[in-house]
Amino acid sequence: MAMTQTVNEAAIDAVIATCDGDMRGAICFLLHVTRQLETELRELYAAFEFEHDSPSERRVQRLLH
Repeated sequence: MAMTQTVNEAAIDAVIATCDGDMRGAICFLLHVTRQLETELRELYAAFEFEHDSPSERRVQRLLH
């Protein structure tokens, strides 16, 4: 756990440094990156669903959920 905290602290320090110490800027940057990642994830899910949208796949999904 200590290693994870060290890595997280270093990542946080790097983001803040990238924003010249501006905490608001760092938060805005992280929100922007998060939105980009969420968009990419939605696109990946959509592509996966398109490729796996056969009647048998839908039946399996209904059974699993």
